[in-house]
Amino acid sequence: MTAQAGTGRINQKQRTRTAIVAAARELIGTGAEVTMPLVARAALVSEATAYRYFPDLQSLISEALAGVWPSPAEALAPVADSADPVERTAFACEFLLRGVLAREGAVRAMIAATITKPATATARPGIRFGLIDHALRPLAGTLGATDPEAFAQLKRDLAVVVSAEALFTLMDLCGLDPQTAVASAVRTATTLTQAAVRTIE
Repeated sequence: MTAQAGTGRINQKQRTRTAIVAAARELIGTGAEVTMPLVARAALVSEATAYRYFPDLQSLISEALAGVWPSPAEALAPVADSADPVERTAFACEFLLRGVLAREGAVRAMIAATITKPATATARPGIRFGLIDHALRPLAGTLGATDPEAFAQLKRDLAVVVSAEALFTLMDLCGLDPQTAVASAVRTATTLTQAAVRTIE
């Protein structure tokens, strides 16, 4: 094989990989179900080819989502001037859950993968943790300083509520429509934060 032919093959592989990721990203953006066959069809490659580049759907979704979510500071920019942790937490919760709804099919696929293969849970983006940390910054010098364990517990409590799992529980098992489910989760996150703030007043 000549050097030129080798380079051409490498370039073709890169184009194929890029096409698969782009197709996955576009499908994710619709909020619809995301599967390897659907991505392969959109990328104009065979399913077998898609699996040659990505061993499973989870790894493909992870790469397709890389850089899609803004940083916590960018996400919370509208409440950047607020020193009210309750307002900031409510905003962070709604931001995350509306983002989940916009990418629902991909998020469900990622959750399903980590349920069947718990060891792969670290591959999930974990967007909620950065948002929660940023939202609670006004409490770092108060509750965080006087009662670090209570501060840590608040973050853990919020991690349960500010989550796709909570949203899907409210939708799938409680029968709420998406908007009502988001509002319910935001209300719970607000209540938890208000309770923590009252302990330092």
